[in-house]
Amino acid sequence: MAETWLTQEAYDRLQAELHELKTQGRSSITAAIEEARAHGDLKENAEYHSAKEEQGRMEARIRQLEELLRDARIGGTPPADEVAAGLLVTLLVEGDEETYFVGSREDSHDEYEVLSTSSPIGKAVLGAKPGDAVKAETPGGALDIRVKDLRRP
Repeated sequence: MAETWLTQEAYDRLQAELHELKTQGRSSITAAIEEARAHGDLKENAEYHSAKEEQGRMEARIRQLEELLRDARIGGTPPADEVAAGLLVTLLVEGDEETYFVGSREDSHDEYEVLSTSSPIGKAVLGAKPGDAVKAETPGGALDIRVKDLRRP
């Protein structure tokens, strides 16, 4: 996974989630598996299979968080001269004006929708300067986008 910029708040929230999953999450899923195992035949034990699937999802999330946090850049926002994570960007997408907080899929913002740097539009506008026109290839087709404005939140 590429380096991801995170606010200190997002980093702390993800660290707390990781800690929760590694401690209480693992303990509770282990207990659920043991309880289901006590019910007998594992071949036809839906409770056991469900608990094992949940364990797999939880371990995948733990690996995802560990990788994300290991590669994360934390702290202040970059200069507001080109589109980068941590900035507010106003885009004209097919003529419609929208303002987004540029970040990772793990970020949240109280006021603006988050534009993930790994999304098709995020990838297309990353590094663009105000006035630049770019094209984003999305699952719904190509979009013409113009970067109208950049600013710090």
